[in-house]
Amino acid sequence: MLSLTIVGAGRMGAAVRALAEGPCDDQGAFAVVGQVGHAVEELEALPAADVVIDFSNPATLDAVRSYVTRTGAALVSGTTGYTDAQMESLRELGSRARVLWSGNYSIGVAALRHLVRQAAIELPGFDVEIVECHHNQKADAPSGTAAMLLDAVIDGKGDPEARPVYGRAGICGARSPHEIGVHALRGGTVAGTHTVSFFGPSEEVSLTHRAESREIFARGALAAARRLALLEQGFYTFDEVMFG
Repeated sequence: MLSLTIVGAGRMGAAVRALAEGPCDDQGAFAVVGQVGHAVEELEALPAADVVIDFSNPATLDAVRSYVTRTGAALVSGTTGYTDAQMESLRELGSRARVLWSGNYSIGVAALRHLVRQAAIELPGFDVEIVECHHNQKADAPSGTAAMLLDAVIDGKGDPEARPVYGRAGICGARSPHEIGVHALRGGTVAGTHTVSFFGPSEEVSLTHRAESREIFARGALAAARRLALLEQGFYTFDEVMFG
């Protein structure tokens, strides 16, 4: 049985805990040694755990790093909105700990990324637009998943001039063939919907993933935690841990 510390007491933190403490499946159960919310300084007093799962906010990074360094726990991070410097700090932590970061822990979204990249390869010259929709309490925009899909499009296109355009307003002129539109919708209780559309001459291809509940992300994070606990020190992607 793996011991688990949870950082974040919001919707995702609650979903992770509910599944971790739920009925044991054939992959094994978890023992939750602690969970912290806004009072992240409480991490200093928590005992060591095999894995820490972090679905909180960028401001907690230093406290999470300190906990991982002190306890040797593996880190599964689903926190989004990090700056480039904070992401570099996470990668550096991977030189002495097991660290996994992903903007999305859904197996379906992992498949969507692969499909999007392949579509970008096979539909040269098509205009690409990414639209994501989340509940009205989400703090960051665009979503971490949208950023990952953007990376997949850019990688597939192989266009050195490709660049994101985050929304449009005013007289912005004709669309550049190098731009990739990224748009964020916020409202209600939407768990997460992401659509990548490819627009060509007289035809359109759209790929969509729709999350019906946050349970899929919590389940994916716990599955990744089980696998990460068995790996060597390093900074990993979700694909590397789940499919590598």
